[in-house]
This record gives sequence, C-alpha cells and structure tokens, in this order.
Amino acid sequence: MALLGVLLAAGASRRFGPDDKLLAPFAGRPLVLHAAATLMALAPDRLVAVVSAPAVANILPPAFERRFVPAGGALDLSFHAAIDAASAQDERLMICLGDMPCVPLRAFRALLALPGSGACLCDGQRMPPLLLARADYAAARSAASGDSGGRRFLAGLPADRLVTLARPEGRDIDRPADLSLPDG
Repeated sequence: MALLGVLLAAGASRRFGPDDKLLAPFAGRPLVLHAAATLMALAPDRLVAVVSAPAVANILPPAFERRFVPAGGALDLSFHAAIDAASAQDERLMICLGDMPCVPLRAFRALLALPGSGACLCDGQRMPPLLLARADYAAARSAASGDSGGRRFLAGLPADRLVTLARPEGRDIDRPADLSLPDG
C-alpha cells in the first residue's frame, strides 16, 4: 500500500506576527524542520510539502516535492492541495502540520496501524496528524471549507480511529511565546 506523506507548511502565521513562524528557531533549528524530519522518518513512498513562502520551500529537505498555494489563503487551499497531490498509486495519505514540532514518530506509526482513516486526540481535541485512506479522499476534500481545513472530517471520525497524544506532543505553535512554553 503506497503512502504519501504531506507536510502542510503554507500558513499565514497571522497570530505569530510579522515573521514566518515556520522559520522561527525551535530547539536549535527552524520550526518546520521538526515536523519534516518526523515525516521523513516515517519513510513514506513519496513526500510533498504544501508551501506558500519560497523561504520555507528553500529550507525543506530535497526529498520533498513542493506544491505552492497562494500566500494568505484559507486553510482549505492547503488541505485540498494535500489531497490533490495523491496519485493513483497512493492508497494512504498522511497529513501533518509544519507548526506541530513535537508529534512523535510512534503516533504516526499508530495511525498507520489503523484499518482506515484516523487522526490524533489531545486534551479532548481532534487534531492532525491525519491519515486518510483512499476511500475517504473525496469526503475529506469536500468537507474542507474556508479556514476549517480538515476539522469537519476529523469531527466525524469514530473514537476508535483516534490516537491519543500527551499535551506536549500535541503542542501547536501559534504565537512567539509558544516557542518557549514549557512542555505540558
């Protein structure tokens, strides 16, 4: 079963301020490289990064094919681009976010062990990474609208398709202060 790994790295960073949060230093390297490294370690058959900023595209490892979306667009543009990147051979699609640097590889592997689509759960909130089975590509794409991204699709997943993350693992960087918050 071919697996496509997609890194969503095209956000506008509106809450972060004037700087691109994906380029902000986190634990010794740009934030986006943490999620990229974990996705690479999963060893999917192909890697795609959905990006809008050339500076972000330029620092990603060469293993990532770049798909550009317009800067400042709604989340659904990136989510649609992720699903549209799947080829006829890609039976599964793993989507992760460039601003979630602490999701462990074991969570990605637990998603792959599920019988179909699945996502993560942290403190009662459903969140990426999101694994989509080919049978769900169209439903997930049509559920994404505006800034909801994959949220509506995630809401419909059964509880047995959720992998639990501890609070530090589900950490999402939205503001500069988030870069230095203690884990937990």
